Amino acid sequence: MTTPVRVLIIEDDFRVAGLHRDIVAERPGYLVLEPVRTLAEAAAAARAEHPDLLLVDAFLPDGDGVDFVRDAGVDAFVISAATDARTVRRALRSGALGYLIKPFAQRALTDLLDQYLRFRNILDDDRAVAQEDIDRALMILRAGGDTPSVSRSATEQVLLEALGDAESSASEIADRAGVSRATAQRHLSAMATRGVVDVRLRYGTTGRPEHRYLRVHA
Repeated sequence: MTTPVRVLIIEDDFRVAGLHRDIVAERPGYLVLEPVRTLAEAAAAARAEHPDLLLVDAFLPDGDGVDFVRDAGVDAFVISAATDARTVRRALRSGALGYLIKPFAQRALTDLLDQYLRFRNILDDDRAVAQEDIDRALMILRAGGDTPSVSRSATEQVLLEALGDAESSASEIADRAGVSRATAQRHLSAMATRGVVDVRLRYGTTGRPEHRYLRVHA
């Protein structure tokens, strides 16, 4: 995918919308549209600008952001201060790919955007996909950041599936898994410490060794 992902922010607090806009604008692969503050403005912007991704507050002055996600037919994340489980479930049931609680650290949104870009690269509109592609794309969204232990386990499973039974470098594994090299390297190092993978050194023509990883089978 070479064209940038067009992002529409739907947020009634102009200061919060500006913060979100600035975060999106800094991420490679994204083009942020002018934020809107109401659902009426969002509907008009969606018709005129054809966004690829929506960042939607759950509750807006003229209606329900979750209902908008349900009807929009566009990939979306709900970003809201609402912490009740009913709202979260309703957002996911309405088609939101994820839910981010306000306020949050900047990294929470940058990580979400990076995950979405890898998800979208795998499920690109112009290619056919196999079941393992779908599973890998969904795992990327579910893996999230590096804080919860369940997320770490999910990320490691993605990397192990990408590694398979062949000896590979961190870059090769990252490409197959659809994650960044830094993320792959971090998790591979942790798995090597626990004996899940074996690390071998291969010396190239420059004399600098390359770390190669091999899955350890019990």
